[in-house]
Amino acid sequence: MSPYKLIVFDWDGTLMDSEARIVASMRSAIHDLSFPFREDAQLRNVIGLGLPEALAMLYPEGDKVMKNALVERYRHYYLSADLTPSQLFEGVEELLEKLHGQGYLMAIATGKGRSGLDRVLPEVGVAHYFCTSRCADETASKPNPRMLLEIMTQTQARPEETLMVGDTEYDLLMAKYAGTDALAVSYGVHEKNRLQQCGPIGCVDSVTALEGWLSAGPAYAARNASCRHG
Repeated sequence: MSPYKLIVFDWDGTLMDSEARIVASMRSAIHDLSFPFREDAQLRNVIGLGLPEALAMLYPEGDKVMKNALVERYRHYYLSADLTPSQLFEGVEELLEKLHGQGYLMAIATGKGRSGLDRVLPEVGVAHYFCTSRCADETASKPNPRMLLEIMTQTQARPEETLMVGDTEYDLLMAKYAGTDALAVSYGVHEKNRLQQCGPIGCVDSVTALEGWLSAGPAYAARNASCRHG
């Protein structure tokens, strides 16, 4: 029997394959504003943070006016102008349906802004699986544990009853600081070795493996401990 009552998912890179659109939108915004060039690897590295925190990492020398301009230009591309495809990873909808049927509470903790999440959830048809969500522009950004703590308070789930699932070190560290278990997925943004160093309870390489882990827990992890052993 699973020890978890609540499963909290990151969104980008964990449930939705949106990395290419995020990078393309940020690249276009930087170009439009003639800001110093950043490599795609640098742009990928900040996925998962709140947008202000991501820009502070990319441009620590930038002032508030510069960063506000970049925020607005990025949102222009990501929410409407950029047409790079962005969709759920294969098998995610089936996974959520199965977990919902098994009685889990499910929530989203994301670095996206509220407007972005509220736009995409109805489009992909999975909003009804989640009892709540928290976005980086309405609370503290990952890896600060506040959004996860707020979700647990709202759902009346204790830390030992909560599992955080994510693809970045920011997700895993947020879980660590909140006192919950974390399960890493290596098919998203951050590479396996980087995730491993954050001490997740397990690591899976596909949505199929994620379903297997959530169904069998420690038994599956023991048979498929690729993250722990590199």
